[in-house]
Amino acid sequence: MKLTKNLAPLAAGIALAVTAGAAQAADSITVVSWGGAYTKSQVEAYHKPWIASTGNQIKSEDYNGGIAEIKAQVEAGNVTWDVIDVELSDAIRACDEGLLEEMDHGALPAAPDGTAATDDFLPGTLYDCAVANIVWSTIFAYDSSQMDNGPSTIGDFFDTAKFPGKRGLRKNPKANLEMALMADGVAADEVYSVLSTDEGVDRAFAKLDSIKDEVVWWEAGAQPPQLLADGEVAMTTAYNGRIFNAVAGEDKPFEIVWDGQIWDLDLWVVPKGTPNKKAAMDFVAFSTATEQLAAQASYISYGPARKSSGPMVGKYHNKDIDMGPQMPTAEANLANALQNNFEFWADNQDQLNERFNAWLAN
Repeated sequence: MKLTKNLAPLAAGIALAVTAGAAQAADSITVVSWGGAYTKSQVEAYHKPWIASTGNQIKSEDYNGGIAEIKAQVEAGNVTWDVIDVELSDAIRACDEGLLEEMDHGALPAAPDGTAATDDFLPGTLYDCAVANIVWSTIFAYDSSQMDNGPSTIGDFFDTAKFPGKRGLRKNPKANLEMALMADGVAADEVYSVLSTDEGVDRAFAKLDSIKDEVVWWEAGAQPPQLLADGEVAMTTAYNGRIFNAVAGEDKPFEIVWDGQIWDLDLWVVPKGTPNKKAAMDFVAFSTATEQLAAQASYISYGPARKSSGPMVGKYHNKDIDMGPQMPTAEANLANALQNNFEFWADNQDQLNERFNAWLAN
């Protein structure tokens, strides 16, 4: 789902400027997301149907996450982004800092059976300034054509004696610290209690130390599948949808290991002061309808945030692959899973980023 920080924060606008009818005057909004297969799934399931339905236009841009650009636009009084796909900790933080418009959950479309949206969205997916669209996961994966008996646990990822070779890790403390603790024997339900102590942070970094010399760092979501395909790493952490896309869309022989997965939400937010607030809110409501969320899941293996979407999730859009078992929320994939603690990261992101960057430099 992510794009590299080595690229410009705004990938040159993937301008999706589609108009309905003969050059009618229409609203135009800028929707910002993470690029790659993830943005493609949004374009197919959200953007194109909304454009066809309203006659409006969408300019699609990519970014690297975080709230720095949102903050800069709002504080300068020059808001050029209208709808942004963010991680939960960033949604909470930006809302607390007054950078986002409040969401009217009553304006979200009901489920097909009439159930109110507020009862249909999964618990913990609606917030004052944000509406969730997907459940996604950080997992690790390997190339099965290169290993007869591949890894099966998060501990295996850190075991370079049993499984020699380079490891791909995202250049960010989030997920790395949690996975390190689980690999070091900390139970999933105790990870954040341990990580809330100085000793726990030291323990996580010590575990990362054990593979530091073997790490190839990645920043863009498209990089892990490429690292595997090029044989640069034996295994790598990745966003589950990126690995699925490589398997289903490119016939790559990659295997996901779900043990120790860290699942999270992505949500839509609207920056404070957008001149296109009405159209932006209309897009948020349209794209988080039951049918649209289920449609997105036919393009990428991220779980929809509404209960009513689940039964509508069927096959991959152009292959005979059942998408249900590919979701992070499939029962078999949750045996040893951890939900990202947004409160922990909202409170500790800056401090742990500083520690992580200092650790990288040594």
